[in-house]
Amino acid sequence: MSLRTTTRKGDKLTTAKPYDIAIIGGGILGIATAMQTAAKHPRLRIAVFEKEPRIAAHQTGHNSGVIHSGIYYAPGSLKAKNCVGGAEALKRFADENGIKYELCGKVIIATTEEELPRLQELHRRGVANGVQGLEVIDRSRINEIEPNAAGIRGLYSPNTGIIDFTEVTRAYAAKFEQTGGEIKLDTRVEDIIERAGGVILQTSQGEIQASHLINCAGLYADVIAKMMGAAEDLRIVPFRGEYYELRPEAHSLIRGLIYPVPNPEFPFLGVHFTKRVNGTMEAGPNAVLAFAREGYTKTTFDPRESFDALGYGGFWTMARKYWKTGLHEIYRSFSKQAFTKALQRLVPSIREEDLIGGGSGVRAQAVASDGKLLDDFRIVESANAIHVLNAPSPGATASLAISAGILTMAETAFSLNQ
Repeated sequence: MSLRTTTRKGDKLTTAKPYDIAIIGGGILGIATAMQTAAKHPRLRIAVFEKEPRIAAHQTGHNSGVIHSGIYYAPGSLKAKNCVGGAEALKRFADENGIKYELCGKVIIATTEEELPRLQELHRRGVANGVQGLEVIDRSRINEIEPNAAGIRGLYSPNTGIIDFTEVTRAYAAKFEQTGGEIKLDTRVEDIIERAGGVILQTSQGEIQASHLINCAGLYADVIAKMMGAAEDLRIVPFRGEYYELRPEAHSLIRGLIYPVPNPEFPFLGVHFTKRVNGTMEAGPNAVLAFAREGYTKTTFDPRESFDALGYGGFWTMARKYWKTGLHEIYRSFSKQAFTKALQRLVPSIREEDLIGGGSGVRAQAVASDGKLLDDFRIVESANAIHVLNAPSPGATASLAISAGILTMAETAFSLNQ
């Protein structure tokens, strides 16, 4: 699938006519929002501005590719409201556009008696959220589904699936461009000037005028929001998740997705086994503080961004609460043996030699000024703008549902129907 773009590296933008809507961020949410807005309002002049030379370059292109079913989320939360319907919409879109996906199913495994109440709570949440086909299973049923897994009880979700979210984003982009939308690559927003009736974006490619702005900047969403005086009550703190790949000869150990029962106080799901739609198998991720917002390796260090995080009072409040968990995650990051041991709780026969170094991703985790890790989506308005400030997993799964909600907000806030 070819992707037409208006701006190439080194070109300078000129906008004699202001855009009706400027969308900052070429990840899956920014592109989905652009696609849906352009489809419903084809007369609007809409552009997406992405600082990288390609779309889906960061969180979208580095996630595990899971189509979540909606088990984990508190009933009534934005995650719960958007995940189930969003997953169905995603699968319909994939069917209509020839995008490969597989409903391989997922088993969440309790390995101790202490985890059983939490497993039951996940079942309760899933049922309340409308997740279809959930089944609490015993040891023998676990081994029917995943013969090499170990656990005393499990929760089986047959409708959890896998997909390539970069491919999905490219398909969204193609549809957006077919309706006349523009995607400007290599265009970093450096400042925003608010003026009567709109905004002026100061970018690496020149000055852009727009009547309205939608901020889907992911790891830099709070930075963009602060340019407009929004998001003063939170800061995005980057957490790196590191993966191992399973050697091909170890693929037979896993059939689908195998997850632990998560720690309810920590908004990460724990290291797990993931089948990829391209046939590879992954184990991970952990969750360690990154010293750059795009810190994909242990050695990546950005002094300004590190000091920005470490100078935030909410970070230290969070650190005091989670320091033991944080130290354990750091140890597991540097110790393949410790990483393997965590995986052996789920699949005892996995060995260190079955694992080879894989990729990594960075999660944009919003931290409130009181140190709380924001667990739900956070989307707010400011003058002439909408800001997506926290959209972690299941953000990609729910991209069509979330972007439809953003469009509804925009229609009211920007008076699009007038």
